[in-house]
Amino acid sequence: MENNETAAASEAAPLKNERFKWYAIITQSGMEKKAKSTLEERIKKMKLQELFGQIVIPSQQVEKIDEKGKKKFVEQKMMPGYLLIQMEMTDPAFHCVKDTPKISNFIGAAHNKMPPPVSDEEVDRVVNRAAHIAKEVAARPKATFEKGEKVRVIDGPFTNFVGDVDEVKADKMKLRLLISVFGRPTPVELEFNKVEKMKEGE
Repeated sequence: MENNETAAASEAAPLKNERFKWYAIITQSGMEKKAKSTLEERIKKMKLQELFGQIVIPSQQVEKIDEKGKKKFVEQKMMPGYLLIQMEMTDPAFHCVKDTPKISNFIGAAHNKMPPPVSDEEVDRVVNRAAHIAKEVAARPKATFEKGEKVRVIDGPFTNFVGDVDEVKADKMKLRLLISVFGRPTPVELEFNKVEKMKEGE
């Protein structure tokens, strides 16, 4: 099996072009791959390749242990409904992206105005951490959680992010959290042992 551990990091490595900036894109839920492939086709058809760098679906290959104790790799989307695009923001490039089917809009884009870029630091924080495979080890939770409770992520690509518990899946020992990413609440599913309760006053 091909080792995909470094795939996300290499894919997200910034090109040596100072004109390129990173932008966050909202896609229709579950259509990230389709939106990416359609956009790539449009870029070629419109001959705008020189205005675009990397197009990244934030995801990671996670090693999990099934009920029989066997290890398997599962692709886990870190930010469902998002793409990260490295591009030179010109009017043709802007409309090439915005008018692509399955793509809703740029994050932070006001009506008829160019969107602000995402900082390299935030891209590195969100995407490049996906290169590190998180080994899922079954463990009984040390705490119980309730919907609406605030927790801090202590393991994985969202380490140190604070989120609100949106759903508790006690049978699977998992939580669905809403974490603010690029100013928008993003749903993330994590195991109980990857979060901790916020202390009083935090």
